[in-house]
Amino acid sequence: MWQWLHDMISLLKHLDMKQVESLLEQYSNLGPLPGILLPLVEAFLPFLPLIVFVMANAAAYGLWLGFLYSWIGVCAGSCIVFWLARKFGGRFGMYIQKRMPSSQRFFHWMEEKGFTPLFILYCFPFTPSSLINIAAGISTVPFRTFVIAVMSGKAVVIFLMAFIGHDWQGFIHQPWRIAVAVLALVLLWFGGKKLESRYHL
Repeated sequence: MWQWLHDMISLLKHLDMKQVESLLEQYSNLGPLPGILLPLVEAFLPFLPLIVFVMANAAAYGLWLGFLYSWIGVCAGSCIVFWLARKFGGRFGMYIQKRMPSSQRFFHWMEEKGFTPLFILYCFPFTPSSLINIAAGISTVPFRTFVIAVMSGKAVVIFLMAFIGHDWQGFIHQPWRIAVAVLALVLLWFGGKKLESRYHL
């Protein structure tokens, strides 16, 4: 049982874009469901390659549908993780703040500003979204604020991923597009790292 689970996780972890596209084609009779479920599962298993799932969705379904399905899956997964943390992790937040005093600054920033820090963090492709979902869940941030922040913030980064995945072969023939996409990702990565170091995520 555990070996099967380990093998399955290992397989998912090392999926590349062509394998995901093949998987989506294999289950195309299920409509948008596979394209939604893969990003949704990533919210629970953050080591899975979300960028590969999103790019494959864009290549398989087209830019706009691929973006939409990925966005729905990511937002739904984030909301479920938030709800679970809110329901079962109440005392855990106080425990973390006592054990890790530096985290109090982050929780205070998030609870005081609400939408803004969550939106900013979700815009970055390499911030630990699963940890942010849990942190928001065990904080006092209202669920409505969280939903608006995750839907708007994730729309930015997922569209960028989908844009690259929609015509990734075109990037080979037009190197300037690669430079623009890499620059955007680097800027987002740098911004995310600055926030992570500032608030000890």
